[in-house]
Amino acid sequence: MRLPFAPEGAPFILVPLASAAAAGTAGWLGVIPTVTALPPALLAAFAAFFFRDPERTPAPGEERVVAPADGRVTAVEESADPAEPGRRVSIFLSIFSVHVNRSPAAGRVSAVRYRPGEFRAAFRGDASECNERNEIVMECRRGRLRVRQIAGAVARRIVCRVSSGDELGRGERFGLIRFGSRTEVLLPPNCRPTVRPGDRVRGGETVIAEWS
Repeated sequence: MRLPFAPEGAPFILVPLASAAAAGTAGWLGVIPTVTALPPALLAAFAAFFFRDPERTPAPGEERVVAPADGRVTAVEESADPAEPGRRVSIFLSIFSVHVNRSPAAGRVSAVRYRPGEFRAAFRGDASECNERNEIVMECRRGRLRVRQIAGAVARRIVCRVSSGDELGRGERFGLIRFGSRTEVLLPPNCRPTVRPGDRVRGGETVIAEWS
């Protein structure tokens, strides 16, 4: 049976939960105040909320590209890389968003590129170029997509579960970013964005672009 939270969250949930259980038992025995169990119990509850991993069903139609993450669209703009023309869709994930990343389309991973960097606020425009990031290059049936996982001011851990040669289905999970971050999709010229800045999207479900 699949867990309702990302496996990377297990230590953040189970350790404070065990502490809460131990404190609760000690409180029941009268060794310490029972209220001592409350802080670790709340911490475990927050971790379970943060690392939640709900099931998602992509919108029908292989010509549709779905959001790689939950959050708010902060930018839809021309790519700054002349070698990779197209559009960039940026999504900001707050600390309350589901942080599991999902593949925007079906395809084969041709490269995974990690680059160290700073930890500026993920909603800043320069975070895409300055912050620590991981880029996944996907060869899809109609073109090439690039997905970027970008760390933020609080997020200090990018998790990527795929490597070059792996096949991903549309909406399939491939990683996550801990505690607030940003995810981007770089679309080729033959892929038209269908979202605008300010739109709210759900990873693996909301359509953000369509192949022409």
